[in-house]
Amino acid sequence: IETQNFFTDPGVGRDNFTALRISVVGVYSYAHDKYFCFSETEIPEAAELFRVATRLVGFSINRYDVPVLNTYFQKLGPLSINLWNKDRVDLLEEIEALTGERISLSRLAEANGGKPKDHHGSEAISLYREGRIEELKAYCLNDVKITKDVYDIYKKEGSLLVPDKKTGNIAKIAFAKKHPTLL
Repeated sequence: IETQNFFTDPGVGRDNFTALRISVVGVYSYAHDKYFCFSETEIPEAAELFRVATRLVGFSINRYDVPVLNTYFQKLGPLSINLWNKDRVDLLEEIEALTGERISLSRLAEANGGKPKDHHGSEAISLYREGRIEELKAYCLNDVKITKDVYDIYKKEGSLLVPDKKTGNIAKIAFAKKHPTLL
């Protein structure tokens, strides 16, 4: 997801997920073999994809995306969803558990043969504030594509190449086979 504001904005504060406003939600659906991008006004439509999903995959989703989305999805009345009840694969969390370090999605993608990100996440808020919504959607969907590509390697190989944050040396990190297939 991308948001309209920062934790550091006045009146927000660190970990105040309810104060963050969604600008766009980018999703890849394996069931539909298709990318989707929803604006804040289209949250009910996005919720339909999440409702039927058996597994959520992302990069730092447990620390950011899920808490923010949940604040929106909990407001849908009888159609509300609790994403914490879904099976989730948070690639950053799994890497951090094995290496003790966090890494950027861009560096991870590059180490695994993909292209690095062409923008930084903080630029997404500027794009929103400047009304450059199509560029914002493209940026968000590029992050989704990069994450999908990394996850596909993770799923197929059971490992990822992970650069050391300090030295840049690349190590092959094997993961437990708890997510061998996508349901």
